[in-house]
Amino acid sequence: MANLWDERYSARDYAFGKKPNVFFESVIRPLKRGSLLVPGAGEGRDAVFAATLGWKVDAFDLSLAGRNKCAALAREFKTAVNYTIMDAAAFKAGAGKYDAVALIYFHLPPAVRQPFHRKVAQSLKKGGVIIMEAFNPLQINNKSGGPKDLGMLYTPAMIEEDFAGMEIKQNEEAETTLHEGKYHEGKANVLRFVGIKK
Repeated sequence: MANLWDERYSARDYAFGKKPNVFFESVIRPLKRGSLLVPGAGEGRDAVFAATLGWKVDAFDLSLAGRNKCAALAREFKTAVNYTIMDAAAFKAGAGKYDAVALIYFHLPPAVRQPFHRKVAQSLKKGGVIIMEAFNPLQINNKSGGPKDLGMLYTPAMIEEDFAGMEIKQNEEAETTLHEGKYHEGKANVLRFVGIKK
């Protein structure tokens, strides 16, 4: 899998653009700055944006090419991101480490997804926020990106179960139009979730 993303991120252009995900930006911008985790950070568009706002950002991904592009983007915006090469299955974080976690189009197979999401919830401080935008099963009919495996597309019920015990501020499906670089362009069916750790 790392090879696929390394190949995609080795191109000169940013695969999903340099601007942050619109939903992520709308949720993160008004929050009090603190520590943020960005799993599946790719080329760093969301991580770098948060860093420009004053967040202390930890990020990880499988792709070395993605990390290199993130570093270049951070230099362009005169900021920094702590970016590690890591698989989600190997993720370990101390309890109560982060003020927020951004899960933006980070799709995982079921065997990895739920344990990972539980660890992510544990890594949040009390009052910490999870911000998620992902494709829902209706996306299988669209050409605007995302996995072509229904098991890796997320429903509100699935995410509510994964983050059981959190205060849910938003957990809904929506139809939108993406303009996020070459690989996220056009009509899309998404899930948007905001949860707060009690």
